[in-house]
Amino acid sequence: MNLLRTKSIEQSIADADEPGRKLKRSLSTWDLMIMGVAVAVGAGIFSVGAKAAANFAGPAVTLSFAIAAVTCALAIMCYAEFATAIPVAGSAYVFTYATMGELLAWIIGWNLILELFTAAAVIAKYWGIYLSKVFALTGLDVPPAISLGGVDLYWGAFLIVAIFTVLLVLGTKLSARVGNIFTLIKIAVVLFVIVVGFTYVKVENYTPFVPAAEPTAGTGAADVLKQSFFGFLTGAAPAQYGTMGIFAGAALVFFAFIGFDVVATSAEEVKNPQKTLPRGIFGGLALVTLLYILVSLALTGMVSYAQLAEAKSPTLTTAFEAVGDTSAAKVIAFGSLVGLTTVIMVLLMGLSRVVLAMSRDGLLPRALSKTSDKRSTPVRLQIICGAAVALVAGLTNVDLLEEMINIGTLSAFVVVSLGILVLRKKRPDLKPAFRVPFGKVLPVVSAVLCLYLMTNLAVETWIFFAFWLVIGLAIYFAYGQRHSRLNERSAEANASVNSGPGAGARAADASDDQDQLSRT
Repeated sequence: MNLLRTKSIEQSIADADEPGRKLKRSLSTWDLMIMGVAVAVGAGIFSVGAKAAANFAGPAVTLSFAIAAVTCALAIMCYAEFATAIPVAGSAYVFTYATMGELLAWIIGWNLILELFTAAAVIAKYWGIYLSKVFALTGLDVPPAISLGGVDLYWGAFLIVAIFTVLLVLGTKLSARVGNIFTLIKIAVVLFVIVVGFTYVKVENYTPFVPAAEPTAGTGAADVLKQSFFGFLTGAAPAQYGTMGIFAGAALVFFAFIGFDVVATSAEEVKNPQKTLPRGIFGGLALVTLLYILVSLALTGMVSYAQLAEAKSPTLTTAFEAVGDTSAAKVIAFGSLVGLTTVIMVLLMGLSRVVLAMSRDGLLPRALSKTSDKRSTPVRLQIICGAAVALVAGLTNVDLLEEMINIGTLSAFVVVSLGILVLRKKRPDLKPAFRVPFGKVLPVVSAVLCLYLMTNLAVETWIFFAFWLVIGLAIYFAYGQRHSRLNERSAEANASVNSGPGAGARAADASDDQDQLSRT
């Protein structure tokens, strides 16, 4: 059992052209840039920043966003180098398979499924709740959930997931066009929020910019589970604000940057990926970072962070209501609804592409990787993903696992960052169109930053994450390892050389070939 066997880049590219399992290249730089903005600028810009300011960083939440953006930018550089070298669907999973071996590739793919599935389900549920708020603003009382046999059914989640599942089945380019329209609308709403918000700014609200650290109000085991894993490891008492609060805030607002690794999963559907991918990803990241920082400055300048902390679930609406502008709150509610819409679409697409890549390799059932001859989309898989997301979003308290999205993303970022060093050593002959500058320095810094942000997530998040990994490993050893195409090819090669005259010599040659394969 060779758990560290790697899949060659050439084989990954060849598998992407397998008849009946290939995707159509139809996306441009503009499509990718808008896709990144579409998945990143969601409800997070209206709620996550307010929550981080209220509970962790105060006005220094601007620094939290900057730290998260720098961390994301470093990791995305590594993604861009990989994606231009291996322009196929699957993102971090494919990159890890080519550098660090099958077992770790499975773990990263499993974590990507965690990230994308949980994010899609959480946001689909929020979409239904925001839809009810928009109805309420127009005078209609439409509850977000209906009771069926004692179970709350969030009907909005079913509606939005069904709509975008159909669009994604019909074609990636069509869904991208619909997403572009929604994205331009929500950028306009965000700009409105920034401009109006700055008219209410009071400079004294920025003081103190970094509030002094103070112990959290709770006590006991429950409070320990909510503190950062780093604080737990170092024996620090549960606390908020201060310098550590800035990093805890960065770990939370990192949720707002998850979209850019999703964009990398579309590499196989991009025209001229060597040039298009880096331009699209970095253009989108720059725009999103600028919008986030301006929104956080407006938010913390409008009201004191202490006032935000008094709210149970602080959002931008909380700030506008505090200054007496209820009309802006209506615009924010509409913007949140539009913002969430495109996020769901991109996450559903990313989820199906990761599962498609893993099923191509046999680690998941091969039947899932079949694509439509007419539309070149994974119809069956997209419907399965949509149905699963809708059921979980509509029938469970999936929002309790919100931080799981971040830990799944950050774990993939750590491995991809280190994988660049492995790729350069194993394949010095590769000349990707984009290369992370400053040699080994930036990939290492990226891995360290991502790992540190992971430790700033709550203890309970790490406990859930450990359970998820155990389940994933059980599935791999029960199914994936035995059905791996790489394993089957190796077994076939060994069988062919171990029969007939000269079997011994051919077996030795096959062993040498297999060693060479694992190195390349």
